[in-house]
Amino acid sequence: MKTEDTAASQPLEVPTDAWACGDPAAAEAGSSREPDVPALREALQRERDSRRRAECLANIQSDAMQLALDLLVREPDIDGFFGTFIKTLVHDCESQACGVFLIDPDQQGAHLWMAYFEQHLFTRASPDWAQLALPRTSMADHLFAHTAGWTETTEYGGQDPRLPEAVRAFNRDVGADSLAVAPLVLGAQTLGWIALATGPTSPCEGEWRLALLRALSRQATLALHQSRVALRSAGEERRKAILEERNRLARDIHDTLAQGFAAILMQLQGAQREACTLPPRVASKLDTAIELARSHIVEARRSVSALRPHLAGGEDLASALRRVADRTRRTTEIPIEIVLDELPRYGDTVEREIVSIAQEALTNAVRHSSARRITLRAASARSIGVRLTVEDDGRGIAGDRRLAGFGMTSMQERADRIGASLTIVTAPRAGTEVVLAWEPTVAPSDAYVAS
Repeated sequence: MKTEDTAASQPLEVPTDAWACGDPAAAEAGSSREPDVPALREALQRERDSRRRAECLANIQSDAMQLALDLLVREPDIDGFFGTFIKTLVHDCESQACGVFLIDPDQQGAHLWMAYFEQHLFTRASPDWAQLALPRTSMADHLFAHTAGWTETTEYGGQDPRLPEAVRAFNRDVGADSLAVAPLVLGAQTLGWIALATGPTSPCEGEWRLALLRALSRQATLALHQSRVALRSAGEERRKAILEERNRLARDIHDTLAQGFAAILMQLQGAQREACTLPPRVASKLDTAIELARSHIVEARRSVSALRPHLAGGEDLASALRRVADRTRRTTEIPIEIVLDELPRYGDTVEREIVSIAQEALTNAVRHSSARRITLRAASARSIGVRLTVEDDGRGIAGDRRLAGFGMTSMQERADRIGASLTIVTAPRAGTEVVLAWEPTVAPSDAYVAS
């Protein structure tokens, strides 16, 4: 019993060597055993490597931020920033090519925005953009369809089966052994991707290059987002300025032209009431003057309504064209033929510009062509657009058409605003034909004159 008490009162000997705690043999040997030197050395080496790795990543992040700040100061334009950015990335990483792909505004696909390849920067403004030997479409389609790549950096082998065949063929041609793609992610939104193609490298170099790509892509995302925010802000300021100017014009038209035509109309109607008998020709001209004053009051009010942000609905395009042609007939003895097909609705803005162009073309033909006949035609183009022609058999337009007057300029500006093409076909003593063609997908283009 005494022996047991003595044993129980003695403290337990716990090995002080942390590396021997988990080793049964070391536990049996007690604290007298030497520590496991190789294991300790290996653990210390792992700790040093981990510290160096953390320091390296921190330096990469710091360098990437400093590079982005320097580029933003030197290249405030976003195109210049990204151009210098991907050029620096290719050179520092000793890579073959780098491309920036952006998601389309409608979120229905992606496209190659710019690329650095063979020591040359390619952008959509470059004259040799179309000849750029990069698999831009197939790679863009792959990036857009690869869901995981929207949020995480993806590493590919040069002949990775996940890549389209066109991309693998490109990698073979340029000797690219790997392809790293970093998404341009801001919050929950992905703006696009940066793709970097590189030749054979060691695992350590590949890991460093991937870390650099990730770090730089974050800075590039912020720059791209900030640029878009600035553009939206500038666009909003322009929109406000345009709206203010439109409101000012609307007030001026209402207070001057509309009121002036109203006063003229009152005077003409008063003269008509007080005139007991007038020669038929004079009475007819007075009736026409009254009708013109009344019509122009309506048009002035339409202009005010058009300049205001709330547009008034109403008559369709065919009715508006017929009204314009009928009103022009009252001012001339030249026959005006109207040929109108059934036309769909194209929206107030488009229809308003088309009617204004028709009005200007008719006015020019009446005043300047000395024609025997004028024809107004309007037809639906492929069920989605419209083709308008105003044709006369008069003397044509001589000299430089660009100096023909404000009417021509006004028609071209109105066509440009809705993305329509305006063609003026004329020749001396052979008449003039004004042709307006509009479709929803037609981009604005300059008018041309054929003779």
